[in-house]
Amino acid sequence: MNLWIDTHSTAQAETLFGVPPIERLRRSVGSVADGTRIVLSGPDASSKTWPGAQIETTTAALGSRLRQALLNGPLVALDGANVIDPRLIDFLLTTDDMSSCLATRGEGHERAVVLLLQPELRDAIPAGAASLCEVADALVAAERIAPLDEAKFPAYINKLRRTLPYWIYAVHDADARQRLQRQMFWDNYKGSTDLLTRHVYPPLVWQLVRLCVWLRIHPNTVTIVSILLAIAVVPLFMTSHFLYGFLCAYAMSVLDSVDGKLARLTLTDSKIGNALDHGTDIVHPPFWYFAFAWGLGAQTTSDPIYQAAICLTLFYVADRIVLGIAKYRLGFALHAATRLDAWVRSFIARRNITMSIMALSVLVGEGSAGLYIITAWQGLTFVWHSVRTLWLGFLAPVQAKPIA
Repeated sequence: MNLWIDTHSTAQAETLFGVPPIERLRRSVGSVADGTRIVLSGPDASSKTWPGAQIETTTAALGSRLRQALLNGPLVALDGANVIDPRLIDFLLTTDDMSSCLATRGEGHERAVVLLLQPELRDAIPAGAASLCEVADALVAAERIAPLDEAKFPAYINKLRRTLPYWIYAVHDADARQRLQRQMFWDNYKGSTDLLTRHVYPPLVWQLVRLCVWLRIHPNTVTIVSILLAIAVVPLFMTSHFLYGFLCAYAMSVLDSVDGKLARLTLTDSKIGNALDHGTDIVHPPFWYFAFAWGLGAQTTSDPIYQAAICLTLFYVADRIVLGIAKYRLGFALHAATRLDAWVRSFIARRNITMSIMALSVLVGEGSAGLYIITAWQGLTFVWHSVRTLWLGFLAPVQAKPIA
C-alpha cells in the first residue's frame, strides 16, 4: 500500500499545538510506515522534510498527479494540510478489505476527505481536479466509490476508555485552529475518570498544556517532574508537613493529566513515557499511605493507624489485580463496560479521591479518621470491582462491549 500526500496547500495550513501539518502527519504514520511507500507530491514538495519519503515536485494538477501515482498500485490519498486521525490512516493502510472507499468530515470550506483508491479508478479521476474533494465528488457522482463503513472502523480507544469516531479536519484560519485545539483537548479526556480530573483540573491542565507547547517541553519532562513530586510527598508526610505534602500531591496529580494529553496532542507519546507514567500511578499510593500513617504518629506495626495502612495497601493491591483480571477477560477496562461502571469510576477509591479525603481530614484535625475512612472505602471498592468482574467477566449471559 502507498501513502500519497498532496502538499500544494500546506503552506497556508494552520499549526496545531506547535506541530506543522506535514510533521503531524509524519508522526501519525510513524508506527505504520514499515513497508509503506510514502510520496509527497506538489509544487513545493521538495521543501518538506520527511526522511525516507519519495519527493515529487511538480506543478501538474492534483488529478493528473494522482492518476500517475495509481500506476504504482493502490494508495491512501491525503491532503497534507488537513489534520487526520492517526487511527484512520493506520486502518486504511492495513485493512484487509481493499475496496476503494471515502472517509469524509465537515461541510463547505471545512470539508476534508481521505481516499483509499485502487488502480482501476485511475481513468475515473478528472485529470484537472484541483483537490481531493473534487476527486471524491467525481468518483461519487460516477458511483465508483462508497463511503467508509464506519461500523468496521475500530472506534474504541483503550487508553481513553471511550469510543471516538475517526476525525478529519481542514484548518484554514486561526478561529478554526482555536476551536479544533479545544475540541482535541477534550477528546483526549478519558471516558471514565474521577471527579477532580473531569471537573476541577481541566482549566488548569489546558493552560499548562499550552504553556508546555509554547516552551517546547517534552511530555517525558513533565512526567519526570511529577515523579519527583510524588517522591517528595513521602518525607513531607512522614515528618507531618502535611500542607507542603498535599501541595506536592495535588501538583503531581495535575501534571499526571498534563503529560498524557501533551503527548497525545503533539503525537510525542513513547513507550518509555507510558511506562514511567503508568508505573508511577500504580506504585506510589502505598508509599503515601504508610508515610501518612507515620506522620500521624504510628511508630510500631501494632499501632491501629499503621495496621490501617497495611489493610489499605492490601485492599489497593488486590483491587489492582481484580481490575487486571477484568481487563483480560473483557478485552477492555472494566469502567468502560457500562454507564454504571463509568459513573462509579468518578468517586471510587483511587488516588485523587483518597488524597482529597486525607487532605480534608487533616484540615479538620482528624487525620486518623481520614485514614480509616479511605481504608474502608478502598475495601468497598475492591468488593465492588470483584462483584462486577465476576458478573461481567464470567457469569453474564451476553459478552460485554465497551460503551459508546
